[in-house]
Amino acid sequence: MRDVSASVCPVPFEQRPVNEYLELRESWSFNWVTLDWPEYIRKLSWVWSWSWLVCGPVAAASFAPQKHLLKFLLTGGAGASLLLTLFVVRLYLGWIYVQSRLNSPMIFYEESGWYDGQTWAKTPEFLAQDQLILTYQVRPLLKRLQQTFYGLTLLLAVGGLGWVSAYLMI
Repeated sequence: MRDVSASVCPVPFEQRPVNEYLELRESWSFNWVTLDWPEYIRKLSWVWSWSWLVCGPVAAASFAPQKHLLKFLLTGGAGASLLLTLFVVRLYLGWIYVQSRLNSPMIFYEESGWYDGQTWAKTPEFLAQDQLILTYQVRPLLKRLQQTFYGLTLLLAVGGLGWVSAYLMI
């Protein structure tokens, strides 16, 4: 991707919104959102499965699997889903940050440390490039993450109904 107005932009290379987008797109776990749906779901299922390593023993301490299998599965699944939700929130926050940097007409940057922050107004070319990336690359990813939240909410609601029915079967 060619960086427009690179010669007039005083923002350090790694702090430019386009480069922050590219870095996030290539980083581990953040690039999962860019995969096709089956691969994306497989990666999230992998995180959910590994979350059972933490949640399974906690659920087993509360509900012995030999006596209360349904409650054990529902509790462990809810805990693993909560950890998965936190993971998806982290992905969402990273992409929202890139969205805000691309959408802003001004770029706040630091030249050498936290004490010398500067602001630079984007040129029309720079702004147009950032808007194109935002519209065609970042917003679809944010929409996918929102759909993931809807799916997790549905999963937790179904689990909640299962939990209620498990208590009614006491």
